[in-house]
Order: sequence, then C-alpha cells, then structure tokens
Amino acid sequence: MNNAMDRTEDFGTLYHPKSALVFYESKGLDKDMYVEHFDMDKNGTPINPHPLTEREAGVLAKALTTEKQKQSAFLKPVGILPTNILHINPSRDKGAVIWYTKSQKRPLYFIEGLGIPSGQGFVPPMVWQASKNSLRVFAVLSNSRPTEKTPLYYAPFFNIYEDGRVCMGSVSINIKKSASVEEFTWAWEDYFFNSYFSHLMGENSPVKGNCVSLWKDLTATGRPFPITVLKKNNKILKNLLS
Repeated sequence: MNNAMDRTEDFGTLYHPKSALVFYESKGLDKDMYVEHFDMDKNGTPINPHPLTEREAGVLAKALTTEKQKQSAFLKPVGILPTNILHINPSRDKGAVIWYTKSQKRPLYFIEGLGIPSGQGFVPPMVWQASKNSLRVFAVLSNSRPTEKTPLYYAPFFNIYEDGRVCMGSVSINIKKSASVEEFTWAWEDYFFNSYFSHLMGENSPVKGNCVSLWKDLTATGRPFPITVLKKNNKILKNLLS
C-alpha cells in the first residue's frame, strides 16, 4: 500500500526546535567558557550564530526555574493540608497519596451489558490510595476520619481486583508533574467515577449478595448506601502504609 500519510499530528503535542546553544571551553589550566546561541529555521537547521545575550540567558534561566518549581510543587497542598488527606509520599518518581471520602452521591456509569441504568447513586465512605499511574480503593463503615486501625472493606464496585487495584481499562491517565495534592486526589476521583463500570474481577462478589441488584436498586431509589452489605477484606489502614 502506498497511501502514505503524515500522521505526526496524531501523536500529541509537537515541539518544534526554536534555538540551540553550543558551549565552547578553552584548553589549559585556566579554562574559559563561551556560549554561542543559534536560531533555528523552519527545517530545524541552526542559523544566525551569535554570542548568548543577557536577555536570552534570562529567558533560559526562567524556563529552568519554572520547571524546577513544577517538579518541587508535586503533591504540595495549595493552602492548609485538606483534612481528608491521610498520608503523602511526595517523591517525584514514587509519589503517592492515601485519602478518604465520606459517603456521597455520585454519577455512576454502567455498560449496557450489566443491565444497570447509569445515574446518580450513593457510594459508601471510601479510602483511596494512588500513585501517578495506579489506583486502589476500599470501603469503610464510617464517615469519621480513619485511623491506622480502621478495618478496610472491599469496594462494592465493578472493575476492582481483590487487592483493591482498579482496572481503568482504556482510560487515559494524565496526572501533571506539578499537580498539587488537591488536584491529584480530585483527578483520580474523576477518573474513577467518570469511567464505565463493566464487569466483576474474579469469581467472588465484592458485596454480600448480588452486586448488579445492589446498584440497580441504589440508582433507581436514591437511598443511602447500605453499609451492611460490605465485606471485610482482613486489612486495616496501616497495611497500606507498608
């Protein structure tokens, strides 16, 4: 097939070269440094070589400082640390947060095959644990702030493995490197509740009884989530810290 097409525009954000720096160093014991700045033409070819000006150096310094600030801002609170945050690992590479949410009414989406109409429904109090790329969720019995000894229960949803890991399917996760802890937790909650629940993971129901029947009832009636249907998973909150 010879239907060659330029698909580079489909690959996401494209960055075009605008300038380049070449560093020169003199020989000998007293080394001296000289920096030359090149502009780039539309083909990415270096043109117009000239000594790096003070203004150009300032633009470069500002860009480097901004990037450093973005990296150091990851998982920092915008103001006072929100009371629902239980634990933060602010590492740039392995950053993670544990937080909880009270029972609340959320929009819930189900694929047609489940036979559950999408709609609003109450969910139980939850404990969330997330890194940049993965999410685990659990249920708890009370809206009170959990402690290390708080028992965890299976989250009563579809698409969740027995260890709490959420199968996000085709959802594209994009957590910013500069995300504050508020942006981080809000983003994960949105990813979770704005994706479609599709199937149970494994053979066991995450609730006492039938999970499909439970959510059919909750989305139809709008009644509070019945915590009596939750099943213990033999973990406590402290287990998530190790």
